[in-house]
Amino acid sequence: MMKKQTVKSIDLQPTLENEQIALYPLQDGDFDVLYAVASDQEIWRQHPNKDRWKKEVFQTFFEGAMQSKGAFKILDKTSEMTVGSTRFYDYDPEDKSIFIGYTFYATSCWGKGVNPQVKAIMLDYIFQFIERVNFHIGAENIRSQIAIARLGATKVAEQEVTYFGESSKLNFVYEVKKTSWQNVGNR
Repeated sequence: MMKKQTVKSIDLQPTLENEQIALYPLQDGDFDVLYAVASDQEIWRQHPNKDRWKKEVFQTFFEGAMQSKGAFKILDKTSEMTVGSTRFYDYDPEDKSIFIGYTFYATSCWGKGVNPQVKAIMLDYIFQFIERVNFHIGAENIRSQIAIARLGATKVAEQEVTYFGESSKLNFVYEVKKTSWQNVGNR
């Protein structure tokens, strides 16, 4: 008798954490605390959607995050402050791939190692299930392009991306493969 092969199901909104950072599944009640972070215009200066700091524009972004069923609120465990959001999206079981993106952080976190920690937590988790993670990075978002390259991601394509309720914008597609992530020794 052959054993039936079981496929692990992926929970796209688990609670993920390390000593300093926690990612909690985004809830409807998180809008105000997240908008308090997102209302800083500087966050969106290099982003393709530069007016996301406006409450009505951020409301659309938040609705898309909730509908994605893969979005997180990011908490700094030391200060117990919400410092941003990110999400898993576009899971493709046939291709064994997924995207991580729609990420933003409070400017107070910039340059403090929060982004590499968040991405490491997410990559360590999701690579239990898939072989490749992709990232959409705005063509003008030099800060994010540098940050994702530091994690070992390589640019593999350019693509027009239509964000939920917003117009399409040119993005670069970066990729991290499970095999290369496992070989990174400095995490």
